[in-house]
Amino acid sequence: MDAKSLNQLVFLNTPTSPCSYLPERESRSIFLHPEQSIDADLYTQLNLLGFRRSGAHLYRPWCDNCQACQAVRVDVAGFKASKNQRRVFNRNQDLTVAWCAVENTPEYYALYEQYINCRHPDGDMYPPSEQQFDGFLCRPPDKVNSYFLCFRKDQRLVGVAVVDLLPDAISAIYTFYDPAEEARSLGKLSILWLINWAQKQNLPYVYLGYWIRDCQKMSYKAHYQPLERFTGLEWQPMEKDLTL
Repeated sequence: MDAKSLNQLVFLNTPTSPCSYLPERESRSIFLHPEQSIDADLYTQLNLLGFRRSGAHLYRPWCDNCQACQAVRVDVAGFKASKNQRRVFNRNQDLTVAWCAVENTPEYYALYEQYINCRHPDGDMYPPSEQQFDGFLCRPPDKVNSYFLCFRKDQRLVGVAVVDLLPDAISAIYTFYDPAEEARSLGKLSILWLINWAQKQNLPYVYLGYWIRDCQKMSYKAHYQPLERFTGLEWQPMEKDLTL
């Protein structure tokens, strides 16, 4: 899709609401018109412009006088796991990992519900509901290659990473896991597993969503180096001092 075609796309604004990440600020987003068909080419082009997928929609922050939310991606070729990250990988060798179809099943929802209740009781997605789970994670656009990357211990589901596969990248959408398995660091494991898989597939980037310098909840993303951020105009290497 060329620049002219992108200029013909229709975007809508969300109403302004309190920011979930920065106190005393307000946020809003723009999203692609729901009637626009989304294929891999369009998804890739908007991904390069800092858009993310939520359910069937592609969106990006569009706040007045604030550009704190910056899309980030891991430069896969340059990534080398730290000692701590290697430990995470090693302590989870007893898990099996499989690409699975995206679907709403009692097993998946039960894990999601448990995760939200235990890990995010003060978040926007609390209290969880099956309708919320279905719309957020189980309804990707028809032409998007979306999967559940499932982590199991002796057939028991312990973690799920929701992943979109693009022609030139992996987009990590969301991860939920069994809170009782916190010692496994399953959130870290899912990112490390995706980076490792991307290296084997010669995919240059793994997209991790948005990073906010002053938000502690998002600081973990800076641990996967080298990291690039979208400034609103271009992708640039993340300066080391920004991640401190």
